Amino acid sequence: MKPLIFLTNDDGFYSEGIESLSRHLNGVGEIFIVAPDREMSAASLSLTLHRPLRVKAVRSNVYSVDGTPADCVYLAIKKLLPKNPSLLISGLNKGPNLGQQDISYSGTVAAAIQGTYLCIPSIAVSVIAGEDNRYFFDFSAKVVRSMVKELLKNRLPQGMTLNINIPPPPVKGIKVAKLGQKKYDPEIIEKKDPRENTYYWIGTGSPRAEGDRDSDVMVIKEGYISLTPLPRDLTNFEKIEHPFLKNIFSSLAGEISEENR
Repeated sequence: MKPLIFLTNDDGFYSEGIESLSRHLNGVGEIFIVAPDREMSAASLSLTLHRPLRVKAVRSNVYSVDGTPADCVYLAIKKLLPKNPSLLISGLNKGPNLGQQDISYSGTVAAAIQGTYLCIPSIAVSVIAGEDNRYFFDFSAKVVRSMVKELLKNRLPQGMTLNINIPPPPVKGIKVAKLGQKKYDPEIIEKKDPRENTYYWIGTGSPRAEGDRDSDVMVIKEGYISLTPLPRDLTNFEKIEHPFLKNIFSSLAGEISEENR
C-alpha cells in the first residue's frame, strides 16, 4: 500500500511550487493537497476561530480552504484525509525561509510545525530564486523526491520539524545548519484612499543576512541546501537557571503571597 503524502503551503493551492512537487512525487505515494485558497504568507501559526471555514474540492485529492496554513493542516488531519499521512510537506515555497525572523513569521514553516504538533512527520521546503529571479521548482521537486524516499524509510525523530531551503542549481551539496539572522528594517508606507482616509502598508525592505559560517543564511550563500531541525519545545534550557530570572522574580514571591491573603 502506498504511503499517503500530504502537501500544503502558504502560497495557495494553485501555486507552481506545490503543483511541481505533486507531479514529481506522483508514484512515490498517494498525494493529497489541502492548501489555502489564496496567498497567506506571514500567517505564522494563526488559526481562524471567529468565523466558519469553507472547503472546496478542486479536483480529485485537492482541496482549497479559505483559511490559514495551520487551518489547512487541522482540517486535513481531522476531516479531509482518509488516514494519517506518512509525511507532511509544506511547500515548495516561493522564496526563502531562513533565519530566526523568517521562521517566526512564515506560514510555510508554521504548517509543518502544526503537523509536528499533531504527531505527523513534517518538513517545510523553500526555494531561493536565481540571479534572474527565476525559481527552479522542478529541480527542487526532484531534490525533495529523493529526500522523501529516505524520510519514508527513516522516520523523522518525534518532535522534530525539518526546515529545508534549496538554492538555485548547481548546488554544491547539503549541510545541516543552525538558524542565522535576517535583519529587517521595516518601513510603514502611509497613504490616503479616495475618501481621504489614511491607510498603511507594512514593507519589509531588503533584509541583511547575518550569521556564523554554519548558519543557514551563510550555507545558502555558499550554494548548499540547508537543513535545519526545529524543536517542538521552545524552552531555553540554557537560561532556565539564569540568575536574572531567579533573583528578579523570586523577590515577587512574598508580594504575591501577601496578595493571596
